[in-house]
Amino acid sequence: MPLVLATVEDRIGFITFNHVKKRNVLSTALVDAVIATLADFKRQQVRVVILRAGPGAQVWSAGHDINEHPELHRDPLEWDAPVRRLIRAIELHSAPVVAMIEGSVWGGGCETAFACDLVVAASNATFAFTPAKIGVPYNISGMVTFMNAANLRSIKEMAFTAQPIDAQRAERLGMVNHVVANAELEAFTVNLARQIAANAPLSIAVMKEELRLLASANPLPPQEFERIQALRQAVFESNDHHEGILAFREKRKPAFNGD
Repeated sequence: MPLVLATVEDRIGFITFNHVKKRNVLSTALVDAVIATLADFKRQQVRVVILRAGPGAQVWSAGHDINEHPELHRDPLEWDAPVRRLIRAIELHSAPVVAMIEGSVWGGGCETAFACDLVVAASNATFAFTPAKIGVPYNISGMVTFMNAANLRSIKEMAFTAQPIDAQRAERLGMVNHVVANAELEAFTVNLARQIAANAPLSIAVMKEELRLLASANPLPPQEFERIQALRQAVFESNDHHEGILAFREKRKPAFNGD
């Protein structure tokens, strides 16, 4: 069974996560399939992409595939990590990508949704930023994705508590464009995509790139980048990181000691 399903209708491309058994985790294989589909859509001159889970999904995506987590003491969010490659592919895709969210979204799945150009959520959708639950210090580019999605205090609350927020609050904070009833989600999202597809694709592609560059214009001195990387590496070498990953795999609550 394919990990993603792809169709094109009226210049709108649909990518559907299709790994329900694993809660649509962003594994290497699933990410590769999404990236390949985006490239194929570009060749077909698709004007809008809708990224979704299957109808009635309880989980849109559970984020990083912990089973692919590298050996301890290594950064799971390095440049070539699956989620990082997926985020870049979405941001650099010339056509707008619309996240159609139904069910819960966790961790790297949450960043993936916020990396999309527009977000339409069903009323039952929830968003949780969860690296603190497993002792992972998120990376800088990922933090920029979150900071571009909402105000700083709200992102801090999500990062520090690792608790989900509902779609209605996400809309108030600007993370989500629209919240609609579950039964209306697909029709509403497709109608929004049709409005985009009816406009000039070259104009939209340039404006998307302009906005991407402006949103990422956050210069960081090399010394500060190196300092943050050193701080992150210290976390990867900590007992808490080992405990967080072990507890997740053993399906128990971790006992963090701050060392």
